[in-house]
Amino acid sequence: MNLILIHQHEPDSEGLVRLAGERAEHIRGVLKASHGKTLRIGLLNGPKGRGTVESVSGKEVVLRCEFEEKIPPQPTVDLLLALPRPKVMKRLWAQIAALGVGRIIIANAGKVERYYFDSHVLEPDFYNARLIEGLQQAGDTLLPEVRIIKELKPFLEDELNSVFPMSGKKLLADPSGEQNVFQALEKAEAANILIAVGPEGGWTPYELELFAAHGFRVFNAGPRILRADTACVALLSQLTLRSGANEK
Repeated sequence: MNLILIHQHEPDSEGLVRLAGERAEHIRGVLKASHGKTLRIGLLNGPKGRGTVESVSGKEVVLRCEFEEKIPPQPTVDLLLALPRPKVMKRLWAQIAALGVGRIIIANAGKVERYYFDSHVLEPDFYNARLIEGLQQAGDTLLPEVRIIKELKPFLEDELNSVFPMSGKKLLADPSGEQNVFQALEKAEAANILIAVGPEGGWTPYELELFAAHGFRVFNAGPRILRADTACVALLSQLTLRSGANEK
């Protein structure tokens, strides 16, 4: 936990926040913080700052919060992910947030089992806790927007342009692609990137045609056959690294 995230409603009128539970345990047990210690904090969906320990008593830690004026920049990479097995999705939430994405669109696909959508891993309380875990690890404050899409075709036809900028670059990972991700992005002027990662069984020919009809450019992720979670983390790492380099 490299940043203690504070929820918007938690600071009182004097800038004091009383923490219990996991955050307090981390401050006491891992950081060994005592009165006067300054910690890195952030306001969820707001600026970063510093928190000075006012008191440590029992299971409670009181911090005096001071926040910067500027909010961190919004990530320029969005993810459209065909829903993997629930146990895979469970461990992916935090990793995706840590890597830095603006939106996470969890979608159905021909090779996705329908019952996956009944899993508790798609409940907001569950995935928001994991996303916050990833943000605290990475030192960010901006919670990704999550959309759960059970019908892929209507989403691409009716909602995609309102969710993702038409000026952005849309990429789709598939072994049929003739270029790698860097070649697909070569000379790309778009600031925003939406990457679509399919299920472990791959996209169907119909889905590939559907994505192509809506402006997605196909690329391959290399000769190795990867699991959905490995491919997702590897590709997001490459794209966020490129995005960060372009911002400098």
